[in-house]
Amino acid sequence: MSDLMQDPMILRQIIMDHYEYPRNHELTHDENYMTRHMASDSCIDDIHVESKISNDIIEDIRFDGVACTIATASTSIMSELLKGKTLKEAHVIIDNYHAMIDGKEYDEDLLEEAVALHSVGKQANRIKCATIGWKAMEEMIAESENHGK
Repeated sequence: MSDLMQDPMILRQIIMDHYEYPRNHELTHDENYMTRHMASDSCIDDIHVESKISNDIIEDIRFDGVACTIATASTSIMSELLKGKTLKEAHVIIDNYHAMIDGKEYDEDLLEEAVALHSVGKQANRIKCATIGWKAMEEMIAESENHGK
């Protein structure tokens, strides 16, 4: 386990930084972007996620709405982590993220700041919060791949 993951204060600071100052936290309403509305039955989470995917590259990710600390931080981190990646790279990162949340083996280096959420899986009621934005991106990636066929 890396030094980063052994310091709960650093992990908390990463989460709070992305909650208080979320990255890519403004929708474009551009018709060239795909969009997903995601809401939770068990939390305040009600967000819209947009992405622009061209030539199998995630060019941009944006989000907005009302969300708890975990959902906001997770979606903010995801938007930075996946932007500029190929769809193949994004699949690997997303799979590693879900493995981390599920308490399975994953690549810390690949997830960068997302490792701050590694203990969320221990709180079953927070898993949806930690994955809501990621699931929106999975849907848009699948849509983009199906469009190319």
